[in-house]
Amino acid sequence: MRIVALGDVVGRAGRAALGTHLPRLMDRYKPDFVVVNGENAAGGFGITEEIVQQILDYGADCVTTGNHVWDQREALVFIEREPRMLRPINYPAGTPGQGAAMFTARNGARVFVANIMGRTFMEPLDDPVGPLEAALEFHRLGSEVDAAIVDVHCEATSEKQVFGHLLDSRVSLVFGTHTHCPTADARVLSGGTAFITDVGMCGDYDSVIGMDKEEPMRRMVERTPGQRIGPATGLGTVCGVAVETDDSTGLARWIEPIRMGGVLQEALPERWEDAGFQMAK
Repeated sequence: MRIVALGDVVGRAGRAALGTHLPRLMDRYKPDFVVVNGENAAGGFGITEEIVQQILDYGADCVTTGNHVWDQREALVFIEREPRMLRPINYPAGTPGQGAAMFTARNGARVFVANIMGRTFMEPLDDPVGPLEAALEFHRLGSEVDAAIVDVHCEATSEKQVFGHLLDSRVSLVFGTHTHCPTADARVLSGGTAFITDVGMCGDYDSVIGMDKEEPMRRMVERTPGQRIGPATGLGTVCGVAVETDDSTGLARWIEPIRMGGVLQEALPERWEDAGFQMAK
């Protein structure tokens, strides 16, 4: 099974990059399932129903989020009627939406996706371990589901790595989001779970984590408040990972980075390239 996971979409630049490059990925590699974190897609803060639909139209099967999920107040309403959008599973009971869900991939496979949020240097939330364990109890890899994916939205790299090891051998992919910087540690852990500390963002990298760089630089130098920080508007890069799983176990065979467009060096899944997929004209 072929899986693509893409990082936080930031503002108009991220949406434009996604609209350009995700359809090309779909045409070129024919992934079976695509998950995109969209929590910064609306002006850098939150997501709207229109943008969720836009991301789905580009080729995503599931849109995950994080600490900015409610920045656009309409999300509290439309998340109830859009099962393909997730909010972190460890919000308190009664919070609108769901933190995990089952999906059917393009090849007919059963895919479980969970969205969790860390607590180190983040706003206080419930413990993510308990609800995630409860969800995994009913979605066992290799029996109830054919693939399982967990978006770990954390500030601390150590917390993301802890979740990778906690979930090793029980899910297909654990990918970190939130810090908007792609890490170079994509690998298959000893138990067979594909892992990366942070997939990076889909946005303009001539920026400060996707935001126009002038105001953050001024604040750093002058140490005074100023204008509202907004997203950078230059050419965006799409960042994420490609994962191939073993159909008999659901565990990962390999993981490779994806970087397309913008200022970062391009990276495409070489093993899918070697398999003979051709870029659609």
